[in-house]
Amino acid sequence: MTHPFMVAMADRLAEAGVSTLRFQFPYMEAGSGRPDRPAVAHAAIRAAVKRAAKLAPALPLFAGGKSFGGRMTSQAQALEPLPNVRGLVFLGFPLHPPEKPSADRAAHLSATGIPLLFIQGTRDGLARPALLRKVLKRLGKRATFRPVKDADHSFGVLVRSGRSPEEVLQEIAEIVAEWIRGRQSAESPAGRLSE
Repeated sequence: MTHPFMVAMADRLAEAGVSTLRFQFPYMEAGSGRPDRPAVAHAAIRAAVKRAAKLAPALPLFAGGKSFGGRMTSQAQALEPLPNVRGLVFLGFPLHPPEKPSADRAAHLSATGIPLLFIQGTRDGLARPALLRKVLKRLGKRATFRPVKDADHSFGVLVRSGRSPEEVLQEIAEIVAEWIRGRQSAESPAGRLSE
């Protein structure tokens, strides 16, 4: 949760009016390079969602994460809905391992039952565009896709793109904030933001 990307993203989201709660998966806390088993990761996500709801009960709750964190969050939601979560945000959904294109990791997404936002770099080696398009088509209107031009899986951009890492982070934060506001507006009876 102290990775520079996560800290910078939380700061940009705060500037865009979105509060965040970052948390550590047990394997990261232990300094292990081997990710937690799904059941352990799902339990950590459920604990974080419960804590977020307790800390800010009046705020609408959205969950998600970067790469592994997003995938584990969607699996947890598919297995048993995360209480009061209105949508999931994926920052670089890892559709497949590098150089092993497959949509198997997306099979559970149809069982999530809530709106999904996919933010992917156009150079993301873990989400071949053709495969991702097929996944999004199957998910229908619940899925929103926002590409980040010239970005890789970590949202890094080449110098020749003419874009700075700060510009990319700002773009992502604005996409997330706009999408969340849109979900709130859609739920509000008069089309206004809920309080």
